[in-house]
Amino acid sequence: MASTTANQAADKPASPGPMKRIIIIALIAIVAAGAAGAGVWFFMSRHHTAGPVEAPPPPPPVFFALDPMTVNLLSDDGQQHYLRVGLTLKLADAKAQDDLTVHMPEIRSRMLLALSNKHPEDLATLDGKTALANELKALIDNPAAPEGASGPVAAPAAAAGKADAKSAVQDVLFTEFVVQ
Repeated sequence: MASTTANQAADKPASPGPMKRIIIIALIAIVAAGAAGAGVWFFMSRHHTAGPVEAPPPPPPVFFALDPMTVNLLSDDGQQHYLRVGLTLKLADAKAQDDLTVHMPEIRSRMLLALSNKHPEDLATLDGKTALANELKALIDNPAAPEGASGPVAAPAAAAGKADAKSAVQDVLFTEFVVQ
């Protein structure tokens, strides 16, 4: 009789335990979640690249160093005061540097005249230096347009007065600034 009990147990297939079922269900759920995530990533990445293409970044600015200048300043106290200033111009592109090089004698003359017309007290404060940088920027932007001129020479000055006109000089940077 013992053989009949053993035969019945051998004929009946072993049912998987509850742990095996949980593992199989968990594996199926993980595979399904991975497939869904991969599908979402695939379709979203295809949609993103089909969008508008970003414009390339603007070219890096060009820095143009000017020779240092020394000028006499106006003085109300009877003493001699000097200004030694070194400048570097931040330009939009290399073409602007070529244009400024052509007009450099005019630019230096205008800057020397403007600098020699300053008082030492005007240049002592940060606001005075900022105002000087802005004034020099305006002088440099329009080297060929004398004040009060009309005709084709004054066209750059008229264009610079408009808000939409792009300036060749983005900034005037002081590399040396000594007042004695």
